[in-house]
Amino acid sequence: MAESILDHKKLLIVDDEPDVLTVVEQEITQSCPDSKIDKASNYEDASQFLKSNNYDLVILDIMGVRGFDLLEIAVARKFKVAMLTAHALSPQALKKSHDLGAMAYLPKDKLGELVPLLEDIMRNDYKTEWGDLMAKLDNYFKEQFGNDWRKKEVIDW
Repeated sequence: MAESILDHKKLLIVDDEPDVLTVVEQEITQSCPDSKIDKASNYEDASQFLKSNNYDLVILDIMGVRGFDLLEIAVARKFKVAMLTAHALSPQALKKSHDLGAMAYLPKDKLGELVPLLEDIMRNDYKTEWGDLMAKLDNYFKEQFGNDWRKKEVIDW
């Protein structure tokens, strides 16, 4: 197996759904067995992890764990952050994620594509990553939000 850019990296996964935590951890460890992963299922634990540790990448759920509050903590510590959501899947949440400094906004129903997307986050800077992400998920977001959603949510891609 070729080494991944995620190997030997420290990651934090935060989600209030135990099955999602398990799936995300399995997706990452199957491709990147040398990753070091911390997990949290609530705001309090996640906040403590963010304040006490250094992370190469943080994956945050939005709903159920106060994901936007955690995003602000992580960005202040200069961690790369990917927002992961199902219930907050909306153009407004995508824009807020972007505006608060997340590197990506990933739908939970794309978990099978998670590792390549996370690897891209590690390789890219903020602006490049958002452009690449929008190119990869453009059709998905159009299906979810409508063809003209970008006109309604003005973001500098």
